[in-house]
Amino acid sequence: MLRNAIEPWHLVLIIVAAVLLFGSKKLPDMARGLGRSMRILKSEAKALKDDRAPAATEHPATASATTAPRTEATPAGH
Repeated sequence: MLRNAIEPWHLVLIIVAAVLLFGSKKLPDMARGLGRSMRILKSEAKALKDDRAPAATEHPATASATTAPRTEATPAGH
């Protein structure tokens, strides 16, 4: 049924419609802005992934032992 959803003539039709709607002068600026946005999104996603990686590799028992405050044991008689 949908063997090839997007064929080359579909892309040509989309490009022609975009040029007619937005004009040829605005398209490069829009593409530049889209490229910047994609780079920012990619760098933020990578930073988020890098932030989560060390926490996932740390053993849960050692993580809770190092973050829990220590309490000193007091003798029962005092």
